[in-house]
Order: sequence, then structure tokens, then C-alpha cells
Amino acid sequence: MVKRIMAGLGITAVFAFALPTAVEAQMTSAPKHEQATITGTVIDLSCKFRHGLSGADHRMCSQVCADKGIPLAILTSNGSLYLPVSGGMPGESQNARLKEFAEQEVTITGKVLEAGGAKAIEIEKIARKS
Repeated sequence: MVKRIMAGLGITAVFAFALPTAVEAQMTSAPKHEQATITGTVIDLSCKFRHGLSGADHRMCSQVCADKGIPLAILTSNGSLYLPVSGGMPGESQNARLKEFAEQEVTITGKVLEAGGAKAIEIEKIARKS
């Protein structure tokens, strides 16, 4: 019985020391970012890619989709797609910040991150394109 308790304590100690190391390894592998300004159209991903819907006539639908949790994103004229992310943990949806700009061209300043071939932007400032 004592051997089992000692073995259990030994295993617990191994995990107690290994877990912080694993967490630190994940934290140090975060994608690098650079400050940038991008210009593009705020789209809802579902309607744009699934149904080909976009433009001024689609604005209200895009806003309804945003309210239902469909992610909004920024699509540039050269076809780059930027997914908006939050700097907080866990990340919060950026739909509330982007909804008023649905299906409109905007200029966004923030931290651009790339991982796995995808692009994201941590939004600092949004403005309608003049």
C-alpha cells in the first residue's frame, strides 16, 4: 500500500514539473506578428463562400449572420482573407466591432499574424475607406 502511494506521488511530481514546461513551450511558439494596415471588404464567411453572396444588397443578411455567430472577415482586392482575432485569452469574436461595416470597404490597422498559411489580424483601429 505504501509503495502504491509513493508511486502515485512520484507520478504526480513528474506531471507537476512537466506541465509548466509544456505550457511554456506552447507560449514560445506563438506566431510572430507585424504591425500593418490592410484595406478590404468586411464579408460573412458563410454567405460569401457557400452561396457567393456579397455586396450592398447583401449587407443586412451579412449583419444577421454576424448576430448568429457566423464569422466576419476582411477580404482584400488581391484575394487575401484576414480573420479577425482578439488579443485576449480565450479569444472573443470580433463580429460586434465589424458588424456596422458589413459589406463595406474598410481600412484596418493592427497586428497581422500568419500561421498554417492563414492570415489573421488583431484589430486596433477600423475606418470606412474614404
